[in-house]
Amino acid sequence: MASDEQIRLRDLGEMTAGPSGSLLDRLNDGPDGIPVVSPSDITDRHTVDTRRLRRVPWDDAKKLARFSLQEGDIVVVRQGSLGRLALIGMERDTWFYGSSCFRIRPRHDLILPAYLTLYLSFPPMQKELLSQALPGTVHSLNSAILSELLITVPPMERQQAIAAIFADIDDQVQVHKDTADRLEALRLAIFDEMLGAVRSACTD
Repeated sequence: MASDEQIRLRDLGEMTAGPSGSLLDRLNDGPDGIPVVSPSDITDRHTVDTRRLRRVPWDDAKKLARFSLQEGDIVVVRQGSLGRLALIGMERDTWFYGSSCFRIRPRHDLILPAYLTLYLSFPPMQKELLSQALPGTVHSLNSAILSELLITVPPMERQQAIAAIFADIDDQVQVHKDTADRLEALRLAIFDEMLGAVRSACTD
């Protein structure tokens, strides 16, 4: 691929909708079993928040094997919170994804998963996704809509460069966020200490 191409998403990878609810009838909040990624577990940074993951028992793994995740997969919400998506890392290998999600398994010879994640989360593409959502009590996307999306695909070297630049930016954003959180905690601690000192002075 010598220059940018416009390629339908269906030609860039395999798309599979999540399992029916009946296959997840033993989904639970317990600590044992295999995690299942749901829309509420997907963060704004396109990662999976593991704090409230629900799980299926180990002996359900065989019947859910078709819906397992592997490194480089992208989980896209198809019902409810449309537009949310997460890039699956190596540490989430063999997990499953829920009924309200799609799994996109990119063809690595054509597109970098990190680049496709960035492209699908780009505001104009998010707007396009939302504009095509099926109406109803809960808005939804189906595989026909998703598969027809046109993706701008640069040469692999440029995809890698774009992904690296945004990874660096995300790292810097997280550093500043962590610093802001620490300063806010320090601010509250100092105020509490000063308030305690004032109260102590008033009682002397």
